[in-house]
Amino acid sequence: MSRARGAAVEPPRPAFYALGKGKGGVRDWLSLLHLPYTAWHLSYVAIGAALANPLRYDRLGWTLLAFFLGLGVGAHALDELRGHPLRTGIPDTQLVVVAVISIGAAAAIGWLVGGLRLLPFIVIGAAMAFAYNLEWFGGFVHNAVGFGLAWGAFPTITGFYAQHWTISVAAIVAAAAAFALTLAQRALSTPARWLRRRVTGVTILATLADGGERRLTSSDLTKPLEQALRALACAVVLVAVALVIAAS
Repeated sequence: MSRARGAAVEPPRPAFYALGKGKGGVRDWLSLLHLPYTAWHLSYVAIGAALANPLRYDRLGWTLLAFFLGLGVGAHALDELRGHPLRTGIPDTQLVVVAVISIGAAAAIGWLVGGLRLLPFIVIGAAMAFAYNLEWFGGFVHNAVGFGLAWGAFPTITGFYAQHWTISVAAIVAAAAAFALTLAQRALSTPARWLRRRVTGVTILATLADGGERRLTSSDLTKPLEQALRALACAVVLVAVALVIAAS
């Protein structure tokens, strides 16, 4: 049955994992967590920790909790504060309070676990959360390199260091791999977000080698990008789980 003439066309969700309805409810808060990406970046913490020997599960647990609060909650709350890209109905005041409390709690966990030994990591982590998501310094760190360092290399190095207060060549190589994977994530997610959030319609006429034609829409362009993002998120999480099991 064809769509009734004049019927409103529902805009696409601002992200494939967005659940909210813009009313500030539980679904909006779940959307705010960017769950596939948060799991992806927490996996870097686990990968770094698993490279240390022996693996201390207590420190891994605390480090994961700190990054979940600082990155998964705090940093994403700051990101939503700038224009509500996920279209949540969460008030700005609540976003600020949640961001400050979450990042502060992450810093407190770091201090309780490592004290002065973790202080540089605490300062760097908090600074990157605010500087990247609020685009401080004219957006100097709000770019692919800043994202790769803050959300890829940094969690990996921190996960390793928090185990026994050392850094190895293996940890540096793993951090470089996480940096590269995070660049790939950004290269895929940036156009996917643009198509979902900024584009209202796309029609591309592709001329095929056999002389045929095919029309592509924004959905056709977005689908392979997000399929790759889902697969990469799943793969990195599974690698992290495998490494932690192997380190047991």
